[in-house]
Amino acid sequence: MSEAETPAEDSKSKLVAITLDEKSTATSNPNIEHEREVAIFDIIEGNSFALEGREDGPYKLDLAIIEDRLVFAVTNEAEEALITHMLSLTPLKRIMKDYFLVCESYYEAIRTAPPSRIQAIDMGRRGLHDEGSRVLLERLAGKIVVDLDTARRLFTLICALHWKG
Repeated sequence: MSEAETPAEDSKSKLVAITLDEKSTATSNPNIEHEREVAIFDIIEGNSFALEGREDGPYKLDLAIIEDRLVFAVTNEAEEALITHMLSLTPLKRIMKDYFLVCESYYEAIRTAPPSRIQAIDMGRRGLHDEGSRVLLERLAGKIVVDLDTARRLFTLICALHWKG
């Protein structure tokens, strides 16, 4: 592959839009809404996303949680359905539960705790976030190819989608 082809290839292996299933986002908690918005923005700004063995991107992703399954419905820019993957949330549930508890502690600490306490909570939050991202990478293996940064951002979005507050 020549250097001139690289940018075009890279532009195919990315997400250009993400939508969340409205039924999966039935909360009005401002912290959760903010997390969703930031996660989507961060993913769109910089990501690496491709369907295993395919080169028909860039892609659009519809995310939903249906009957305790995470649904990745992927289309191309013309909105043509390419593939839908359903992943069990079970491998992520414990991590997400712990992550939610730590996030709640973090939001509370921001209001009243000293910086050292906030930093300690944030370190725990990042550790859980890393663990969830690794599990997500494992679950997507053979289906969807993402880099670690994209997996981290997707984990944030999945948590924000799943978090009922």
